[in-house]
Amino acid sequence: MVGANDADRPGRETSTARLPAADWNVVVTLPERTFREACRLLGKWGRVRRTHYYNVLAMTVADTSEFQAQFEAAVGREPGIMNLVSHVVPAQATFDFATAAEFEAQSSLLLPRWVPQLAGRRFHVRLHRRGFKGRLSTPVEERFLDDAILGALERAGTPGRIGFDDFDAVLQIETIDGRAGASLWTRDQLERCPFLGPP
Repeated sequence: MVGANDADRPGRETSTARLPAADWNVVVTLPERTFREACRLLGKWGRVRRTHYYNVLAMTVADTSEFQAQFEAAVGREPGIMNLVSHVVPAQATFDFATAAEFEAQSSLLLPRWVPQLAGRRFHVRLHRRGFKGRLSTPVEERFLDDAILGALERAGTPGRIGFDDFDAVLQIETIDGRAGASLWTRDQLERCPFLGPP
């Protein structure tokens, strides 16, 4: 599993071809040295690529919702699959950015699709950043999005509140260099699908 200190550390398993910014909609993290097995497993659903971050793969699938449902069913049939991967995180929306300001602008454009689902609920934003060290601050951007959502909910007359231990939903954002994938997960989804991330 990739920890906070690994977010900017190049992987030992590197590829000479860097991953194009617009070429993924699923982020996969590996436990340790399961690259070949994970690629064989995931390859039936889409294109799997190495990244230059330690134990992080990127995938491109045709439909992330369908992939998530099929992967969940596969884990239900064969729980041992989770020995090959730590997290498999499909993105409900993706965007590219070159600066922190662009990250904030692009992520803000996505909020209207999720604000109705957060009406009156407890939530928080979780950002897993890879790259942009010193240019994109995880706590700063999480607070920015928390505040932006709270403001939108207040204006809609359906105020929500921030909750970490006791929450209804999480807006999860995964980045690899200048590309981000964002998804809104309910607490039930995170508990039912541990591969999405810790609840």
